[in-house]
Amino acid sequence: MAITVHHPPLPPANFISRKSGSVSLSIGVRAAANFEQNKQQRQERQVEQGRKKDIRNSRPSSPLGAADEVVSRLGYEIAVANLERLFWQQAAWGDRPPASGEPSGRPVRVAYQGSRGSYCQEAAARAFPSSACEAFPCAHMEEAFDVLEDRSADHAVVPAENSLDGSIDRNLDLLLRHPRVCILGELVLPVNHCLLSLPGLLRPCLRRVISHPQALSHCRRSLEAFGLEVDEVSSATDAARFVAENRVADTAVIGSRMAAREFGLRVLKPNFQDHHLGGNFTRFLQLGLSSGHAQASSSIVRGAAHKTTVVFTLDGGASDLFRAMWIFESLGLKVTRVDHRPNRAKPLRVVDRGDDGLGKVTYLDYVFVLEVEGSASDPVVEAALARLNEIAAFARVLGSYTCNVPRN
Repeated sequence: MAITVHHPPLPPANFISRKSGSVSLSIGVRAAANFEQNKQQRQERQVEQGRKKDIRNSRPSSPLGAADEVVSRLGYEIAVANLERLFWQQAAWGDRPPASGEPSGRPVRVAYQGSRGSYCQEAAARAFPSSACEAFPCAHMEEAFDVLEDRSADHAVVPAENSLDGSIDRNLDLLLRHPRVCILGELVLPVNHCLLSLPGLLRPCLRRVISHPQALSHCRRSLEAFGLEVDEVSSATDAARFVAENRVADTAVIGSRMAAREFGLRVLKPNFQDHHLGGNFTRFLQLGLSSGHAQASSSIVRGAAHKTTVVFTLDGGASDLFRAMWIFESLGLKVTRVDHRPNRAKPLRVVDRGDDGLGKVTYLDYVFVLEVEGSASDPVVEAALARLNEIAAFARVLGSYTCNVPRN
């Protein structure tokens, strides 16, 4: 979803801003009055000194004869234009100074996957808590990557994995398909499923519960205890909005507190997930565009723990994975995650095992994703990545960033 920034039209002459319109207009009026007054004073001095007649007689058609007036008028118009620009900025932002690293004249634009009221919106709000952040949803997963690449967004927040359901493979594939996008940071948040309903309703009024299949699976025992009908929907947040807008009194939704706030629903029961499952956490990635290097200096915090994520393929396929792992082990680096995805550029690997009497054997080929503790700028990590590059058919750093601990 591309976003176009439209500059507001200039205000009419009688427009007064709630905060600064009267001040800006009074400045503009004074500037115009001063210009006319100065012009009149210059003309009076020229008449008194006889210069006006001399200039008119000696240079009747020269454009230089009006040079002072042209420069003065041009400066006046530039000053008024600057005042108008400052007027609109102050009307929009009040007295707030620009945030550090914030693009001049506008908020930081953050795209997140999903709808309003989703856990991803909560992650975006946690990752970019400043009031100068403008977060907006992306209906499709790939849209969050597209708006980054066309610069409709400055950052994006996407889920990477859940502690109960594993990796979100689609986002990993999108990271591999968008080489200009890199990981700038991570955020781990607890998932707190809530039972949401219209305000003022009693539990006996409820007949059914609806939500996304994943949320329903996390709350199976709790739902059985309630004895209500259960229906699956493609989006829990869209279901919450539907219940709120249509005042559906007999239906509850399993969703987030963010959804309750967004749509004016009541949290009938918090922590609705099955407690025998243990902690339920989702890891989110903060994404941005790389500037020639996957590591973003803004994501590196001195004195904090860091991770580096690298993707690679191996000539020997999965059988060579132990060699890649040994590189990091031999240098004392801790690997925190290993994942793999199909190698779509080269999906099949054919190996001639004729010496063993097996003939040609066909395997699926993979792209490996590895996360290791440490910054890519650390000499030990740099050495490990250099050695990995020697045995890999392809290798690329997806990002080097500060680690994150779960937030309540």
